[in-house]
Amino acid sequence: MTTAVIDSTQQDVVVRRITCDDNAAIAQVIRQVSAEFGLTADKGYTVADPNLDILCEIYSQPRSAYWVVELNGKIAGGGGVAPLIGEADDICELQKMYFMSSLRGKGLAKRLALQAMAYAKDQGFTRCYLETTASLTQAIALYEHLGFEHIDGALGSTGHVDCEVTMLKPL
Repeated sequence: MTTAVIDSTQQDVVVRRITCDDNAAIAQVIRQVSAEFGLTADKGYTVADPNLDILCEIYSQPRSAYWVVELNGKIAGGGGVAPLIGEADDICELQKMYFMSSLRGKGLAKRLALQAMAYAKDQGFTRCYLETTASLTQAIALYEHLGFEHIDGALGSTGHVDCEVTMLKPL
């Protein structure tokens, strides 16, 4: 397990792989950030995911990984990668990238996305897919900056029916 500590304006930021003790905290982060942006469960966003409370178990599956970001010892964000269900074996999905406002603007989402894609490439994936919603303009700008290109329709079987922005990137 790799752990990185960053001193970001006198705050300790730690990025590490998820453990099962982190499940409740990261689920709460995802729920809180989703509510902040109006991403409600009734519309099929991640907050409706039935596995939201057991992310450690989900990301312990082969070719999957999830990292949490701690700010001063408290989980304040995370993101991961896993095979894209219902698609070819060479396509992964960047998943559940959520950051509390206290982490935003520090380059951590970029760093975590790059880390996830490097892991995915090491796992034999050649393409990375993601879904998001148009209201998350900062996230979309980051993904475009990272080389994701908009595609015409959804891939796989994510169940996120209201995520109208679909993107793909070669690894």
